[in-house]
This record gives sequence, C-alpha cells and structure tokens, in this order.
Amino acid sequence: FTPKWYAALLEDTAIMNAFKLSMSLALVSTLTSTVIGALTAVGMYKYYFRGKSILDGLLYVPILIPEVVMGVSLLALFSLLQIPVGFMTLLISHVAFSIPFVVIVVRARLDGFDPSLEEAAMDLGANHWQTFTRIVLPIIMPGILSGALLAFTLSLDDVIISFFVSGPTTMTLPLKIFSMVKFGVTPTVNALSTLLLLLTLLMVLVTEYLNQRKTT
Repeated sequence: FTPKWYAALLEDTAIMNAFKLSMSLALVSTLTSTVIGALTAVGMYKYYFRGKSILDGLLYVPILIPEVVMGVSLLALFSLLQIPVGFMTLLISHVAFSIPFVVIVVRARLDGFDPSLEEAAMDLGANHWQTFTRIVLPIIMPGILSGALLAFTLSLDDVIISFFVSGPTTMTLPLKIFSMVKFGVTPTVNALSTLLLLLTLLMVLVTEYLNQRKTT
C-alpha cells in the first residue's frame, strides 16, 4: 500500500488526456441528453399526438438492441453522411443512447404527478411558463437528477459503441484501459479507479441530498 501511484497517475499523460476527454464527453452528453430527455418526457406525458405510441416504442430500441449492433449502425450512418469520426460522433452517439434512459426515468416520476396542482396554479394567475418552472419542474427534479446521473455513468463507462465511433485520434478512458489490458495494466489504473469511485459516490450523495431537500 503506497500513495506513489497517485503521483504517477498525474504524470501519465496518455491516461490523463483520456480521462479529460471522457469527462468532457460525459458532461456535455449528460447535459444535452438530460435537457432533451426531460422535455420529451414532459411533452409525451402532457400531450397526445399522432404517432405517440410509435415514438414510445422506439424509445426502448436503444436499450434493447445489443451495443455492437448500435455501434455498427452508427458507424454506417456516419459513413453514409460522410461525417469524420471523432469527438463529435462520440458526442452524438452518447446522446443518442442516453436520451431514452432519461425519458424513462423522468416519465416514471411524472406518473405520480397530480395535474390538479397545475390547474390550481393557473387558477391563481400563473401562466404556463410559471406553472412549469415553479410547480412541475421542482416536483420532477429528483427524476431529472436521477436520469442525469444515469446518463453520466453510461457515457463515462461505454466501451463498445465508443470503439466504433471514436476514431484513431480520439481515445476515451475506457478504450485506453481496454487497450492497456493487452500489455498489462499498471497500478496507476487502480489509483484512477479509486478516484472515479469516490467521484461517483460523491455524485450519488449530492443527488440524494438534493432529493431530500426537494421532498422536505
């Protein structure tokens, strides 16, 4: 047991660059998928439109199909559209498979929502925007935070889909560790895993604290 591997981790340029790329990708994709997913969940809950049942079924496709199939399909799509693989294709792919998870979590929160709260707010003079921001949003915020945490974890942990759409110059942390397995993993990876575990626990504790404040 020694802390020297944490110092060695900071000096390992390849791992640190992969870590910074993965964190940037996870943060941007989480923010994007959370906003799109939350708005989609609210829209599908409140409004009926033609093709709603079809869209509802399509939400489960990225969850049910194997990641290899989705990775190959995305690569074929980017090749067809002549989009060079790199950070942008990684971002599009991570947002694509994260949105359904956010929608499902937020919709589960909306199932217990009482519509009479909106009616009461509008009877008291609130407009649609005020009703959404002051009534609906605070109630569904625990579901949004849970969906965001899930999207962040999925993005940071993904290997298979990222393998197909990353490109030669874009190396995420899971892909870097996966490539190191062939030649032997140094204890610096153990140190990084410990830091990631602590970061994940911190995010869970912060989310749980915010959820407790919303309920009280």
